[in-house]
Amino acid sequence: MKSVAILRPLIPSSSPSHRHSLPKHHPRNPSFRVSCSSHQSNSIKVTDMALRPEYRPGVFDQLFLNLFRSKMVEEVGWDSEKPGYDGLIEVANQLMMKGRTNSDTKEAAVRILRSLFPPLLLELYRILIAPIGGGKVAAMMVARVTALTCQWLMGPCTVNSVDLPDGSSCRSGVFVERCKYLEESKCVGICINTCKLPTQTFFKEDMGVPLLMEPNFSDYSCQFKFGILPPLPEDDSTLKEPCLEICPNASRRREVNRNIDVMECPKA
Repeated sequence: MKSVAILRPLIPSSSPSHRHSLPKHHPRNPSFRVSCSSHQSNSIKVTDMALRPEYRPGVFDQLFLNLFRSKMVEEVGWDSEKPGYDGLIEVANQLMMKGRTNSDTKEAAVRILRSLFPPLLLELYRILIAPIGGGKVAAMMVARVTALTCQWLMGPCTVNSVDLPDGSSCRSGVFVERCKYLEESKCVGICINTCKLPTQTFFKEDMGVPLLMEPNFSDYSCQFKFGILPPLPEDDSTLKEPCLEICPNASRRREVNRNIDVMECPKA
């Protein structure tokens, strides 16, 4: 998912999403800088999206989408008849339903992420890059590369500053304006079990970079905070969120139980 000289993953760089891109005061491709300070980061404000130019996919987006989907299909053992992103979402739904527990689903998703990188590259990054500067350099590098190479999956996003536990702030965050993966899946369970938890695990265990992901299920935005450890599961409020009203799994569950108050999909 990255594009720095040291790290060149197989995940793509831009998004087929027709969502809005960044406001003018947030350049889409700012130059990479090692920039840490003791100042607190500014809160994120989403401005009028109608004023933002449309994000245009790159030429390799479909290639990388197909590659990522093929890795998911290998893990699941099933493929959708639908083409493109719609088919990818159906495979993701099958991935979540295949595991008997949430842990099964998370472990399967971690295996998919690992399969996208040469093992030696991950090991070298964890050993040689991750320790530099107390981990800040590695955190900023993966933030920059994530913003450049994952918009095909998540939609428009930008690097921003996050407050670190030591009181400093670094440009090691990525703000996703409106996550296409969450919006298209319409499911909190898929977001948590096939994206948030496995991605946090992958970066920490395989790249040596702590990551906290904070999806917002009201506006579909998501804040990545590289360099920050996630809370324990019992303290993570995201894991206690009910599913979306439009979640197809939650809807089926309400129909079966004949209970309009049931707001959780089976794996949320």
